[in-house]
Amino acid sequence: MPEVTAYFWVIKVLCTTVGETAADLLAEKAGLGLTGVSVLMSAVLAVVLVVQFRTKAYRAGVYWAAVALISVVGTLISDNLTDNLGVPLETSTTVFAVILAVVFAVWYRRERTLSIHHIDTTSRESFYWLAVLFTFALGTAAGDLVSERMDLGYWLSAVLFALAIGAVAVAHFALGLDAVWSFWIAYILTRPLGASIGDYLSQPSADGGLGLGTVVTSVLFLAVILALVVYLAVSRKDVTDPESGARQVA
Repeated sequence: MPEVTAYFWVIKVLCTTVGETAADLLAEKAGLGLTGVSVLMSAVLAVVLVVQFRTKAYRAGVYWAAVALISVVGTLISDNLTDNLGVPLETSTTVFAVILAVVFAVWYRRERTLSIHHIDTTSRESFYWLAVLFTFALGTAAGDLVSERMDLGYWLSAVLFALAIGAVAVAHFALGLDAVWSFWIAYILTRPLGASIGDYLSQPSADGGLGLGTVVTSVLFLAVILALVVYLAVSRKDVTDPESGARQVA
């Protein structure tokens, strides 16, 4: 796993934005539909996760490819429930929250830790990626619930979730909120934050967006993600030296 640095959070938010816009792009512009794109992206994610599990050490390119793809798949899970099956957002948000809570409970009961600094077995990595998947699904449903059902709009929703993340940071650094729970709460909240930003940039002005479209937004954010991941792969600023405990710098 990478070190949780500013780079980590920036790329995470960018991946969540791409997850929102790329899912819309493939489903609508590419004419694949929700079902077709869900099957395609799930298959691609499965391949990347196999590579990730077989990789013996953290590799920035493989890890962040998995995160970006799982962001798309998590979005599609929520969208399929809402658009294809007609499940209310209130219901899907609640269900995903319960499933995520169960994943955390089973993970902790079996491994006695939820820290990403101890992802050193296949079992723990399996729990980690399962939790990540449902944080994306939960964040998608919760973000849509706030921005659409509660009619706050994309920009105001983004500000709201950013303030919530700021509150978690204050609770951790100033009030002593446990680091592991601070991480996971913030991780969940970055999903609706990124989705709201993506929708604000891509959706038509008539719907409260800037009208850049899913193509421009997806390409722009993917380019930034690629640049940052290449930088981290070369500099290794998000890698900890196991002997010194310091981040390795090439």
